[in-house]
Amino acid sequence: MEAPARRPRLAVIVGNGITGDSRVQKTALAAARAGWDVTLIGAGGRVRPQRSMMGPVEVVRLPVGSHMRERAKGHPIRRKLTQFGIADKSSLARRRAAHQAWVRQTTARIGWLRDEQHRPRAIGPVAQPASRALGAVVRASRAVHQFRVRAFQWEQRHTPAPTGNWRRDYPFLLDLDLAFGPVIEELKPDVIHANDITMIGTAALSVARMRARGEKVAWLYDAHEYVSGVDWPTPLQGSAYIAYEKEFINLADAVVTVSPEIAELLRKDFHLPETPLVVRNTPIRETIGVSPNPPSVRQACGLAPEVPLLVYSGWLAAERGLGTAVTALPELPEFHLAIVSGRNSPERELLLERAQALGVRDRIHVVPYVPQHAVPDYLSTADLGLICSQRTINYEISLPTKLAEYLHAGMPVVASNVKTLGAYVNEHKVGAVFTADDPVSFAAAVRHAFAHRSELVGNITEPILHDLSWEEQSAGLVELYRKISPVAPPAEGRADVSWAVDERPVTAAATVDTSAPPTALPTWRKLDVTRVRLGLGPANYAGQAAAFAQAICRDNPDVSAEVLMRKTSPTLVYPADVYLDPERLLHDLDVQVEQLHRVVGRYTHLVVDAFMPIFGSLNGDNIEFDLPALHRAKIKVGLLAHGSEVRHPLRHMERHEDSLFFDAPAGYVERFTARAERNRRVAEESGLPLFVTTPDLLDDLPWATWAPLVVDVKAWTCDEPVMQRSRPVVLHGPSKRWTKGTDRILPVLNSLHDAGAIELRLAEGVPWAEMAEMVKGADIVVDQITTGSYGTFAVEAMAAGKPVVAYLAPSVEQTVGERPPIVNATAKTLRPVLEGLLDDRDGTAELGRRAVDYVRRVHDGRRTARGFEEFLGQS
Repeated sequence: MEAPARRPRLAVIVGNGITGDSRVQKTALAAARAGWDVTLIGAGGRVRPQRSMMGPVEVVRLPVGSHMRERAKGHPIRRKLTQFGIADKSSLARRRAAHQAWVRQTTARIGWLRDEQHRPRAIGPVAQPASRALGAVVRASRAVHQFRVRAFQWEQRHTPAPTGNWRRDYPFLLDLDLAFGPVIEELKPDVIHANDITMIGTAALSVARMRARGEKVAWLYDAHEYVSGVDWPTPLQGSAYIAYEKEFINLADAVVTVSPEIAELLRKDFHLPETPLVVRNTPIRETIGVSPNPPSVRQACGLAPEVPLLVYSGWLAAERGLGTAVTALPELPEFHLAIVSGRNSPERELLLERAQALGVRDRIHVVPYVPQHAVPDYLSTADLGLICSQRTINYEISLPTKLAEYLHAGMPVVASNVKTLGAYVNEHKVGAVFTADDPVSFAAAVRHAFAHRSELVGNITEPILHDLSWEEQSAGLVELYRKISPVAPPAEGRADVSWAVDERPVTAAATVDTSAPPTALPTWRKLDVTRVRLGLGPANYAGQAAAFAQAICRDNPDVSAEVLMRKTSPTLVYPADVYLDPERLLHDLDVQVEQLHRVVGRYTHLVVDAFMPIFGSLNGDNIEFDLPALHRAKIKVGLLAHGSEVRHPLRHMERHEDSLFFDAPAGYVERFTARAERNRRVAEESGLPLFVTTPDLLDDLPWATWAPLVVDVKAWTCDEPVMQRSRPVVLHGPSKRWTKGTDRILPVLNSLHDAGAIELRLAEGVPWAEMAEMVKGADIVVDQITTGSYGTFAVEAMAAGKPVVAYLAPSVEQTVGERPPIVNATAKTLRPVLEGLLDDRDGTAELGRRAVDYVRRVHDGRRTARGFEEFLGQS
């Protein structure tokens, strides 16, 4: 087959959010390495598609509507009323128990009130009325509770029974097709890889429509499990999935699955012409053991090397059987258990509640996920891997992914006696097998495996690891693509595509050149295999996180960095490696987990600016809620404050007559006071290294380290002389008027402008590129009269050789160690100060030259980098 003019396109589609689904991620990378142009499409996003890149693979997450689901529900208002607050029968049982407990306690209280002999004498006069009132409350509560229960049960009885028609039983599948189908068809792939049952119909329908247009396209169905053997959450869902698979599986050009046993069942059930290709979900060997500083599950737990550690990695569900291990922990007093879990779930809460009741909660450690390629290295510091599956059909007939991950981690397995898994472990002697759901048998298997650990490790041989490697498993899949595709990529593929890539959001790179400020620094050393892997962000106010990264990396070859930025404005886009959508960080769980993966296991150090949470709202709205996870991951954290997040309004108004907070909009003082007090508390209680970018902030945080603002002095160099024009140009550039005192500055500047003494230019709401030109074209820059310090705008103006007017508090000179070459002015002195500068033109020009020298000594990054040496372990 001849190579096509363009690389053939492969669409890998999956009905989940992609994050955490290692099989589809590795599938996409294997295809890209084989020369395919790959687009990985999943569900996600609230309003519009979200795009990112995973190496050369384009990742698209599509918002999935609920129109067909809502349409099929019928009587939605009635259902909301009858089922309000009760999700299912288990929820009903809990509500009944809670109500009964309340009734028992309240009726006991009534009994005490009516017991004349034993009740306190002081309440005698009110005892009878109080008891009658409580009795009325109990009767009313019982009536309401009984009505709620009957309404719930009535609605349950009227829930439709399965029909075997997937369109009626589970219209969510129609919503998926409405979201995915048009995107797939517009992409015009040559091959579609439909992952799991939710995508089989969408792939079949899209292919039919594309072929009707004369387009050549093939597709395969990847059955991740035996659909008929799954205990689905509802009968309707189970009925729909079985019918869905039956309708479309024979239309596929090929079928792939995860085990020989499922392959044979599918062949028989659907009379397939060929037995499906088996592609197990296994680790990538090439990425194992190559990192000099791999993530460690033991370090994440905070345990010494000699502490026996069991680990469970993977999704938590009752049928996964981890409750057996938790129940057995009292019989294994020397062992700790690490649960690698990406997000909270009801099952996790139940497991931890059971552990608390058994008195073993202190020996269970919930630790975060790491990127799929780092999993074996991450797990390798534990002693034994756990697979506690219950005896359901799917677990009986396939090997779980975690078996291969454990073995590649060099770790023996403690596995339940489900058929395929138990036989594999016994045949290869790589672990111990216990009776499913039997804590006593589990404890005995753990003791046996731990006692014979060295022998079991020795049985994890090269043939086993070769067979259970993604390189080996995916080779057949790549060949299958070539077999069914109407076109094929060049045989040599793309060896330059790395297996170890992380997903990165697509940024508006084309707009960075026009909207980023001229302070865009030369690139810092991108995150690499260095002793220190430093993350900075996510605020990146005025590009300072980027500037700090450049300064720190410049003279430190053992430091590499990654800068994160929440992109809140189309015009204020500063240099960064990763741009984050604040709305998605707030609401999109997949993005939050993606951010967790980006940080944990990759960074050794993290500088968090503005006290913002690093994982979005995954844990809360402040960095304090992310600190436990960062601590468990052994990431050294420093805090960086820029200004209003720690500047205390009330104290500032006490210190400064012209404080900006006197001009603040209604409600700001109260809100900013609460925020400053909260962040100060977090800084004090955490005890983390604390840095501030402006010297006045030491008034609020006296124990902090001043890390001077950094600018690229060369980028701001300006040869245009100042004070040569008959009417000197005076520039004022407020980001927000009330923060600079603009409404008190402008009357003075307007008066001088009207008198012909100056030419006033106001830079307000302009892009940074335009602002830079305005600064370079000015003779004098008036910064602010309200804060008592100077910020990035003033430093940039000084770097351009412009005399700067601003209000500086006395403490600034003490912190800096010298008087900054800034002309001090207040609201009362601004006019005479400006008139003095206009009268002494030579002296004013000299002030601009001194300003450049000051910025080169204090704000070129060298002093800032020295401030971080201790934090980075370089002092």
